[in-house]
Amino acid sequence: MTGFENMHPAHLATATEHGQHYLCPPISNADDSKRPASVLPELGISLKAIGRDIGLDIFVRDGELLTHPLPSPTGCQRAMWRKSLTINSSFCRALVQSRYLSWQQMVDAVCRYRLGGTRSGRVIFWQIDNYERICDGKVMSYGPDCHRRKEKEYTPTWVSALLTKRHGGKQEGDIVRHCLFGLHLLKDRDLQPVAVVEAEKTAVILSAYYPQYVWLATGGLFEVQPEKFRPLKGRKVILFPDTDPDGKAYAYWYEAAQLVMAQPYWEDSPPIRVSALLEQHATPEQKSRKIDLVEFITESKEKYHYHGKF
Repeated sequence: MTGFENMHPAHLATATEHGQHYLCPPISNADDSKRPASVLPELGISLKAIGRDIGLDIFVRDGELLTHPLPSPTGCQRAMWRKSLTINSSFCRALVQSRYLSWQQMVDAVCRYRLGGTRSGRVIFWQIDNYERICDGKVMSYGPDCHRRKEKEYTPTWVSALLTKRHGGKQEGDIVRHCLFGLHLLKDRDLQPVAVVEAEKTAVILSAYYPQYVWLATGGLFEVQPEKFRPLKGRKVILFPDTDPDGKAYAYWYEAAQLVMAQPYWEDSPPIRVSALLEQHATPEQKSRKIDLVEFITESKEKYHYHGKF
């Protein structure tokens, strides 16, 4: 099995000119008229986001700026992921059955990403932020081939949605704020570069192949909002978008990276690199299947000479 760690440096270079060659959905800041009062429009900075970054809840009451320390993870939150932790989900079984990971690699990955499971065997990809707070959990089901099941009854859902349904509606104070999958791994890995992919499955598998990187996932093509990248400031970051026949995924993530780097919080941080690896080396047939980095690595028979450095 070969991977990008053995590829020529040019294959992982940032494509500084390619973004303009593709048409893609525009990425823009929210309309000013819809922004909450806690936003500074002249800077485009959310006071809530700034507060989260320094461990404070910042809010305005009667024209006065107030702050409170953000709570640490509660025992209830810890219990949620610990109680659900399992190697018996359909996803974990498929990782081994399809030979993406060995049994021990799978167990390690479950502990690393705190993968949970439901009674029906679905996997829970917990989104835990860099303060160890559970933001939400994505509930998904996989077949033996380790591909997501797409039948209607297996439509992905969120733990927050299931809890809302159980309690007959949202409870007072319920706020769902999604983050990058794997964000909790940043806490103990200060010096490691960050690689961002789209699918949680991809991050889990590649974390076993290339542990020299912190592997995070957005959870979707369009889940690349600038605020989600705030915890990555100061780090080396490379994005690995999926591929498609028109290059729209690459173009969208390239534009998203430019938008993140334009944010004030990214000042003095290294440039975000967007890998054109799949755009340059995936075959037309692979692009028609919209493969990701894991599929490219496992399907590739080429031999490269790249040493795995940014």
